Amino acid sequence: MSSQLPLDQAVALLRQGRPADAESLLRGAAAADRADFASRRLLAVTLYQQQKFADALTAVEGAIALKPDLAEPYTLRGVILHNLGRSEEAIASMDKGAELAPGERTAWYNRGVVLSEMGRFEAAIESFDRALAITPMPDGWVNRAGALINLQRPAEALESCDRALALAPHYPPALSNRGLALSELKRNQEALAMFDHALSHAPGMAETWNNRGTTLHDMRLFDDAVASFDRALALQPQNMASWSNRGRSFCSMQRFEEGRASFEKALAVGTPRNAADWNVAGDALVGLKRYEDALSAFDKVLAINPGAVAVWGKRATTLYTLGRFEEGLESTDKALALNPDFSEALDTRGRILLEMNRIEEGLTALRQSGEHRGPPPPATEAKARHDAEQAAYLAERGITVPPGKLYIHGGARIPGPAVNPANAEIVAKTWAETTPQVVVIDNLLTPEGLAALREFCWGSTMWQRPYENGYLGAMPEVGFAAPLLAQIAEELRATFPTVIGDHGLRLLWGFKYDSRLTGINMHADQAAVNVNFWITPDEANLNPDRGGIVIYNANAPADWDAADYNGNDPRVRDFLARVDAKPVVVSYRANRAVIFDSDLFHETDVLAFKEGYLNRRINLTMLFGRRTFYGG
Repeated sequence: MSSQLPLDQAVALLRQGRPADAESLLRGAAAADRADFASRRLLAVTLYQQQKFADALTAVEGAIALKPDLAEPYTLRGVILHNLGRSEEAIASMDKGAELAPGERTAWYNRGVVLSEMGRFEAAIESFDRALAITPMPDGWVNRAGALINLQRPAEALESCDRALALAPHYPPALSNRGLALSELKRNQEALAMFDHALSHAPGMAETWNNRGTTLHDMRLFDDAVASFDRALALQPQNMASWSNRGRSFCSMQRFEEGRASFEKALAVGTPRNAADWNVAGDALVGLKRYEDALSAFDKVLAINPGAVAVWGKRATTLYTLGRFEEGLESTDKALALNPDFSEALDTRGRILLEMNRIEEGLTALRQSGEHRGPPPPATEAKARHDAEQAAYLAERGITVPPGKLYIHGGARIPGPAVNPANAEIVAKTWAETTPQVVVIDNLLTPEGLAALREFCWGSTMWQRPYENGYLGAMPEVGFAAPLLAQIAEELRATFPTVIGDHGLRLLWGFKYDSRLTGINMHADQAAVNVNFWITPDEANLNPDRGGIVIYNANAPADWDAADYNGNDPRVRDFLARVDAKPVVVSYRANRAVIFDSDLFHETDVLAFKEGYLNRRINLTMLFGRRTFYGG
């Protein structure tokens, strides 16, 4: 009996969305004719579409037994095996298909898809390249781009997306992956426009809604990010990544209960079965501060795919949080061996080295991390005013710096001491006897150290980060990483050993203020000891009794998250009122330092400084050690 009629009927049923009816028809045809290859092959497809993978495997192996020299069933068998979690066997089956028909695009393309899902992205790219050499189809370029994004190579991914769009100008997956590559390059506005373009053509792409949400999160548009994750979850309620990302955005809005609930949901929607799932589980566990469990999840990813560069970076960050510095460095080495330009790994490496007291090495790594980040934030009116003043200052000295260009002026170590050793005895005594621990030091730096630091801060164009109140920040990743700063940090430890002790340097920064605006809001810092000092000449301050810092005799509660004690000004002020906290007002003086317990809430005092570039108030902060409860 000819099987063509039931075969045609089965195809029609599949087109009508009736795979169960098609299955029944095909099983009958296969039972009626044991030599019916076509029915067995289509039965395998039908069962696969219904996620009946074990039955699908039996059907496709029956088809292969009938025509062992035909390539296509081996590819289908590989896809089915992969869904059964037998990925190595899946690749072997696809290799057999490619061996039988090396000029067939399908075998190479599907092999690349499975390798990508296994996290073997380099091998996947090789397979996609073989497929594209045979037939340059858009889906091949899109999947190649996805593998490159996972390898933290977004610029190359962008090129692959453009190749896909040259073939199909409005192909939604190409538009979506192009948006993801732009997001990785920190070109967030362009990325958002690309995601919206993709969704205008295909609003049902859950992964695109998810990626749109992560870009909005990076832009600090957290409410919009959550709305985007909700759109993704309406389409795919079991999507672990969207639940985890949703939790991260809620936590950034200080809505911690909703954040924790989303992280718990990410872990509850399904048991991780592949590298991608374990990666998302690790992210959710980090969100829940279950760092040891997160580390185990990332290790499972790396056991499957040792080339997962981003996961080596996450592992390094988790180990850094746990204070396991040597292991963290090893993980950054792994990540950077795979991608020397991976900015997140360089950043983590820098922070680890700082805390290990390898300060100059750490600053170098942090500065290198900045070289691979996106463009600086858009200039505000206050920043534009500062930059114009600085350009005029440099021009008077014969120095012209193109707008937006990083220029470092000075900053080398000085031959003699930078920190004045004369303060050592009184600081040690005051620190030991004072509650709360607040010590004021005049003449912190030697005259040579102060002069060199002023030249560095006045002449260098590293004041890149604008803040809401109008002041500008200089961070190590954008040039605030001079050897002179390492010298000062090292000498602070040596000069005040009973204050800083074994605490490592957590971070350092500089702030430069606009005389017309205000300073830093109330907060505490993620550190044990805060060293805060000022370098602008005294004559710039119009009110010698003010202009410094206000420190309250109240510690940040140990159960508060960082977003509360370092970002929720109203909650902090309410807390200070309830505990009847009293302020300690330290007036501004050039070369004055205030060393205090970083848990104490503090804010910039009222400012009244003269106009003019050299009159801008400059303070530098160095944070040593960790809050006792930080990092689990």
